[in-house]
Amino acid sequence: MSHQAINNALARADRSEQMLYLLLFAPALLLVLLFLGGPLAVLAYQSIHGPDGLTFVNYLRILQEPVYWKTYFDTFKISVLVTILSIALGYPLAYAAAVARGIWSTVILALVMLPFWTSVLVRTYSWLVILQRKGIVNTTLLALGVIDTPLSLSHSFTAVLIGMLHVMIPFMVFPLYAALSKIPSELLHAGHSLGGGPVYVFRRIILPLSLPGVFAGSVLVFILCLGFYLTPELLGGGKTIMVSSLVQRNVELYLHFGAASAVAMVLLATVLLIFWTVNRVLPVEKIVGMK
Repeated sequence: MSHQAINNALARADRSEQMLYLLLFAPALLLVLLFLGGPLAVLAYQSIHGPDGLTFVNYLRILQEPVYWKTYFDTFKISVLVTILSIALGYPLAYAAAVARGIWSTVILALVMLPFWTSVLVRTYSWLVILQRKGIVNTTLLALGVIDTPLSLSHSFTAVLIGMLHVMIPFMVFPLYAALSKIPSELLHAGHSLGGGPVYVFRRIILPLSLPGVFAGSVLVFILCLGFYLTPELLGGGKTIMVSSLVQRNVELYLHFGAASAVAMVLLATVLLIFWTVNRVLPVEKIVGMK
């Protein structure tokens, strides 16, 4: 068989393999297009459709009214703060679970997983009880003489931050634990045997190899925070309004589906732009070790 014939046979085999992969992916791709692409298409249509046909008044309102800008800013600010605090609090927990011996690793992970067994609504109301003026925090601080008058902790930005952080920490811990537990112990032993101290080994070995977990957890927490509704509504007391609350009010109070759709589409476009920019600066493939 000639060299050209072999190349042609290999090309046909590659095409057949690609077609087989496409057929295998077709059901999942169809579901994604149906249940994700379909609703997004409806939102996009509603955002530019009015009683008189095509209109961009919903997007112009977002550009012109300061309340929309403030809501987007608060949403991103809270999401970024929760993500950063989740890394700061979740990393020690994940590291402790990864290096713990015997049953202690299971105990740590079980305690982290414990909030999943309780409804978000129940957890949010619990924080209302804890942070209210006669709650556990204020009562304890008053008894210790740290403060003279109760602090206004509930129905505030701080309360929203605490409540969302409590919900989000497990979503950060488990990706970090998965990344940390895959680090070969031989590398750590080699680092120590070559004279590296604990801080040096952490900075040069553990931290770089755990970055995929940090990135995965950060993306997961940030995306989930952008769509939070229940916790900010209850703990914020109407003072901290996020995009989800703005969408809800446009629909429930004003029956304005076009405005709500425009708000959602702008948030989606902003998030995609952020991730595209981040990917240009620091490619995802490089972070997760695919390149």
